[in-house]
Amino acid sequence: MSAPLHVQGAGILRDGRIETGDIGLADGMFADDAPGRRIDLSGYLVLPGIVDLHGDGFERHVAPRRGAMKSLSEGLRAAASELAVNGVTTGVLAQFQSWEGGLRGADFADQVLTAIAALNDTLDMDLIGQLRFEVNLIDDYDALPARIDAWGLRYVVFNDHLPHDRLAAGRKPPRLTGQALKAGRSPERHLALMQDLHARRADVPPALDRLCADLAARGVRMGSHDDRSADTRAIWRGRGARIAEFPETLDAAEAARAGGDIVVMGAPNVVRGGSHNGNVSALDLVTLGLCDALASDYHYPSLIRAVRFITDAGLRDLAGAWALVSQGPAQALDLPDRGRIAPGLRADFVVMNAETRRVEATFAQGTVTHMTGAVAARFLA
Repeated sequence: MSAPLHVQGAGILRDGRIETGDIGLADGMFADDAPGRRIDLSGYLVLPGIVDLHGDGFERHVAPRRGAMKSLSEGLRAAASELAVNGVTTGVLAQFQSWEGGLRGADFADQVLTAIAALNDTLDMDLIGQLRFEVNLIDDYDALPARIDAWGLRYVVFNDHLPHDRLAAGRKPPRLTGQALKAGRSPERHLALMQDLHARRADVPPALDRLCADLAARGVRMGSHDDRSADTRAIWRGRGARIAEFPETLDAAEAARAGGDIVVMGAPNVVRGGSHNGNVSALDLVTLGLCDALASDYHYPSLIRAVRFITDAGLRDLAGAWALVSQGPAQALDLPDRGRIAPGLRADFVVMNAETRRVEATFAQGTVTHMTGAVAARFLA
């Protein structure tokens, strides 16, 4: 457990505003006072630790090249270090279970999610596994709830990445050969699998209804990925999937908000100024008040860059923009012990240079997970 400390003189984000003050840390929690050493953090901001709701940037750590998967635990530790450098104290690692196979196949999903569960007790930050399940894998439905229990998962998101339009038209999907090689299949076999799944698409909705009812009864939080319409979002809401990940249209996002659902958008979308594939702009949704949380998606540094982009554009002040990567995501995951700075909550926080806006330290449960720059000298003095 971390040693007690008392930081003072920093601009601390509390109750929706930044005020100069101090806060104690004791037994991994924030406290009004603490008996430990006092650290002067004048010139710095103390912000709640980032809760990253969805990221697959860890893939390059666990499988840097095809076949180079020697130790998942070492790769996940490296990913945790990268998350900490970027101010993340709770990271949701999004792992596919897809017809695409290979690193997105069921066997690899089992390895990764099992490794995350086993590793968590040895880390100071939280790594949370998220299953991204392809809805057309009907033959996997019966076994899925028991596997989710075994992995200890609390969050499942449903995708449909089959190119239905092309398959329906009898056209060859794009990137077929490359996908097949990654999956260890011939292009002909890979195409046959896609065609078979497409042909069974009418069986998916009733099977999904039953599966989601089972998962909801187990207390699993559910979301849908890439909603394109208000009707689609309503269907998912009816199944208990109350998180809309990366809705592709304004209509879908507005429907989510009207229905009381949580809208998650990608931080890289904000940084780029728009979607890379022509979907609704995350920046537009932030501007319209239709975004509850930002996630790293595929690039961890984009979380802090997106906050800076939003504040520099005058769309929100720092407190409001930072809530999109801290309090908002924590609420989405029903984690009331983090996402804010207040006595009695987990001492998850970021120390940011107020001038450069660079993260110079990250603490998870009061323990250093990243520290660099001039702030290190203050803690080591």
